Amino acid sequence: MNNKKYIIGIDLGGTNLKLALLSVKYKIITKKILSTKKFKSSRELTHAIVSSVDELIRARRIKKTRIAGLGIGLPGPVDVRTGIVRFLPNIPGWRNIRLGEILTRRLKLPVFIDNDANLFTLAEYRLGAGKGLRNIVGITLGTGVGGGLIIEGRLYRGESFAAGEAGHIPILLLGRPCNCGGRGCLEAYVGNKRILSWAEKVFKKRIDLEELSNLAARGEHKAIRIWQSVGYLIGSALTGVINLLNPDALVIGGGVSNSGRVLFNSIRNFVKENAMVPQARQVVILKSKFKDDAGLIGAAILVRERNRI
Repeated sequence: MNNKKYIIGIDLGGTNLKLALLSVKYKIITKKILSTKKFKSSRELTHAIVSSVDELIRARRIKKTRIAGLGIGLPGPVDVRTGIVRFLPNIPGWRNIRLGEILTRRLKLPVFIDNDANLFTLAEYRLGAGKGLRNIVGITLGTGVGGGLIIEGRLYRGESFAAGEAGHIPILLLGRPCNCGGRGCLEAYVGNKRILSWAEKVFKKRIDLEELSNLAARGEHKAIRIWQSVGYLIGSALTGVINLLNPDALVIGGGVSNSGRVLFNSIRNFVKENAMVPQARQVVILKSKFKDDAGLIGAAILVRERNRI
């Protein structure tokens, strides 16, 4: 009899909803991606998660008894003990939603939830760019800017399970409003929508991140200046994190991180020039190994660790 176990991993972002069936050794067997913007309410999005999970299982003809559990990362503060989603800054309608309870009831599976950047960081620490290190900071650059902390080999969530929110470090006193309710946050300047709005003003046309990256790679000075400026803004926030925590590494992922060398060189140069010397000498700034799949792999790791399988 085949008793092979599987895990469902879900990575919910402000742009995409990613779902995957994984082996217990974290190999992605099949994956599905939906646009988050299609769904107008938490109820619609939850229904899409349930139906998509059922489809993944049916397509592989797997009995639910062989699913060890479902792990899901969400872009905002969540209560990992109760499965309650407190607030998602970039997805309207999500406030104090008992997502863990809802999914457990409807899917008849063990469900474990966490912040998406925590799961990104967990994947990179266990198996990716941060493997073998003890203290790392994970940064996700996408619709929003997320952060996760590994301190002395353990994921640090904070007293309210809301630690690591690097995107909501204020970088400008009384700056532009942020979706979190604050002002001047890093995310309000380097979230992908802000970068694209900036680029459209410079180039006088609609432009996507891939085109902006390609222009910079080809030496287009206006594109290079945009990515340099984005890098300096990110570097200014991360310099404070580096000075505070003295980590071994920063691991950076998310869609914006695919922009190329100009962004990473700008971040590294800012940190080198502005961080305190002992911290700057210690830290390395790395690109994610797993790229767009890090959140899915982290979700699977969460299931294994919480289920002890």
